[in-house]
Amino acid sequence: MPVWRVFKYLKFYPWNIAGNLLLNMLAVVFNMFTFVMIVPFVELLFGTAQPPTTLPPFQFDQQYLSQWLTYTLAQYKGIYGLWKCLLAIAIGYLFFSFCSNLCRYGAQFVISPMRNGVTMRLRNDLYHHITILPVSYFNSRRRGDIISRMSNDIADIEWGVLTSVISLGKDPINIIFFSLALIFISPRLFVYFLIILPLAVWLIGVIGKSLRRNSTKGQNKLGHLFSLLEESLAGIRAIRSFSREEEIEKKFADANNSYAHTMTRVAQRRELSSPLSEVLITLGLVFILILGGMAVLQGELLSSVFILFVILFARLIPPVQSVVRVYNNLQKANAAAQRVFELLDADETIYEIEHPVSLDSFTDRIEYRNVSFAYRTDPQADPIYVLRNINLTIPKGKTIAIVGHSGAGKTTLVDLLPRFYDCTQGAILIDGTPITNLNINSLRAQIGVVSQNCILFNDTITNNIAFGHTDYSFEAVRHAAQVAHADEFITLMEQGYNTPIGDRGLNLSGGQRQRLSIARAVLKNPPILILDEATSALDTESELAVQQALNQLMQGRTCIVIAHRLSTISTADEIIVMDKGIIKEQGTHQQLIAKGGLYRHLVDMQSFL
Repeated sequence: MPVWRVFKYLKFYPWNIAGNLLLNMLAVVFNMFTFVMIVPFVELLFGTAQPPTTLPPFQFDQQYLSQWLTYTLAQYKGIYGLWKCLLAIAIGYLFFSFCSNLCRYGAQFVISPMRNGVTMRLRNDLYHHITILPVSYFNSRRRGDIISRMSNDIADIEWGVLTSVISLGKDPINIIFFSLALIFISPRLFVYFLIILPLAVWLIGVIGKSLRRNSTKGQNKLGHLFSLLEESLAGIRAIRSFSREEEIEKKFADANNSYAHTMTRVAQRRELSSPLSEVLITLGLVFILILGGMAVLQGELLSSVFILFVILFARLIPPVQSVVRVYNNLQKANAAAQRVFELLDADETIYEIEHPVSLDSFTDRIEYRNVSFAYRTDPQADPIYVLRNINLTIPKGKTIAIVGHSGAGKTTLVDLLPRFYDCTQGAILIDGTPITNLNINSLRAQIGVVSQNCILFNDTITNNIAFGHTDYSFEAVRHAAQVAHADEFITLMEQGYNTPIGDRGLNLSGGQRQRLSIARAVLKNPPILILDEATSALDTESELAVQQALNQLMQGRTCIVIAHRLSTISTADEIIVMDKGIIKEQGTHQQLIAKGGLYRHLVDMQSFL
């Protein structure tokens, strides 16, 4: 089961586990002493058995232990009297009870760092893996479902697995010690109980399978529920503008009702196992009472010993019930663990070689050699090629523009350079070295990206511009903002550069967000710059301000510009015209206009519009 993989994280806490087991064993031993003292107390107080006149030879059985306690207690009673004898038993009982509970608390105390530490490490590993997964992985995944795995599924693992670990460090010890004590007292009576044990195990197993099946359905439905919530929050403007509130609300309510119905079945089956196990154990107790009572009446067993057996047997019921609950919790947690490790095991297709080369600078050129790329959404289906046999050379310091119809493969072409994806065929080289041989972080340090969809965070303006860096001074941040023509609107804000910009920067206009994104690229100061339709979503005034910022940013850099508005790239050193994943035309603006091909057609259409 996937849930067992969680236990590998326990290797970081060997001393906590050892201390927990030791203290739990001491707690059980002290607890048993409190019950053992009941036998001489009953015999002394009610005179159910006469103490031996001399202590018999040592034998390892319950009869010798009972006679030794009775003899010792009788001697103490003869010297100090009945009341002092009872007082001594009471003090002994309190002492062992205090020691038992102190050890029980100590066991929980030493295991607490493990419980929180395991979930911390699991959550860190999961987040790390998410950050290094290729971009293509998220194209077919719902963000809400991923969030659900990070939150609810890990919470279920913590509640199901780690609570079970703590219980397994205590309850099996109780069961083993009490079972040994029962066997020591009366092996025959204990065998009667074992007769009904296989039936109990079979019924609990049936319930566990049903629980695991329904828990898996519940976790998947909860992930779908989170996805609906995330999509609704992201698209709240569209929902309201099309007056689809009732439809979206009904869709969410239906998904919520389905989840609630599934989890109700899970709860019903989980709660069934505990009373069922208690009924079966009580059935065993009834047999023991009948058969043990007959043994007492026939003189085969002392009444005080029988009372002790029944008390210890009753004490066996709670840990057995707890182990049953642990089993069911593990079944439920297994569904959560399966979803978490499914994400954790997702193939990381962007690999580094064993000893990658560090790219410290860019000095010559970028080359695309026979590059093809295909998305493979289904391993059984044929790949869908979006780029075919691309050959392109971009010299240092030149500006290359890429144009074409939507879906021509422009963005995919530039996404291959920082290794958001890897080529299906061919290779991309920087200064003659394939980028697959380069250290990924050093490669991406040489590249700056400004896209149409600005990625901003719910933080201050300063922290968004200096994103990922702590070694920049405020003067450097402000200079970057000035270059990006952003300083003029930032200084007008009440808190200036310390102004929070809200979720995804929604407190700013589109032009302001874009200029912050440009300021971030200015501060990074990369030698290679990718501009992916950086002005296409802006109004005329904002576009003018952003274009001025881009012109300053592009000076002295190697730039790859994707543009739909062809007027912004007429001065590019070379224009690449793409269509259906191949390079159709290539040349300067004047050359392509004179050629009268696809580029001329695109220019004429925009001029007409």
